[in-house]
Amino acid sequence: MRRKQKGVICGVDEAGKGSVLGPMVVAAVGCREAGDLAPLPIRDSKALRPKQREAIYEILLRDFAISIVTIDAAGIDEARSRMSMNECVAELHAEALMGLRPESAYVDACDVNAERYGRTVTDYLDFPCDIISEHRADARYKIVGAASVVAKVTRDRAIKDLDEQYGNIGSGYPSDPVTIEFLRGYVRDYGNPPPCARRSWKTVTNLCQTTIADFL
Repeated sequence: MRRKQKGVICGVDEAGKGSVLGPMVVAAVGCREAGDLAPLPIRDSKALRPKQREAIYEILLRDFAISIVTIDAAGIDEARSRMSMNECVAELHAEALMGLRPESAYVDACDVNAERYGRTVTDYLDFPCDIISEHRADARYKIVGAASVVAKVTRDRAIKDLDEQYGNIGSGYPSDPVTIEFLRGYVRDYGNPPPCARRSWKTVTNLCQTTIADFL
């Protein structure tokens, strides 16, 4: 077992938690001092343009310690058969942290109770680490914003790969009409949702029932 890295602080965030298509990606970024990130224009990845995210991602990959954990649609469905989605995210946050083993870490809380979420992440760790769990941590702390960028770029690349396989699937989120139209068309043509769809999502279940009913 690797020892924790003295003096290392981490930020952890995820991308794709609420998506109905594609993977969820959790990233941890580590540094020695918070000031190490000062030169970078980092904030919540959703507030950055794609080219900005890509440029920052390349710098982070080159100059900082990074741990990335990806779980595909089938893996999410399996995890949800055993635990809540928040517990699943907490377990993956811990897994990403175990790749770097910092002394302290800031995590973007997925639970309405931020302190409870921090305790859940701590329970999944196999080493001592001071966890600071807050809502909107990606906008408050650059180290979490850095993790947000890494997670978002990694997931965007995975969605691009799915586009090449299936055609335009949109963003993968239930609020995206392109995503819903892709799912509806796939179920109509093949009778089942695609492998990249999270079957445990109500969006998929309801869409399958509605689309199949059209044939009855």
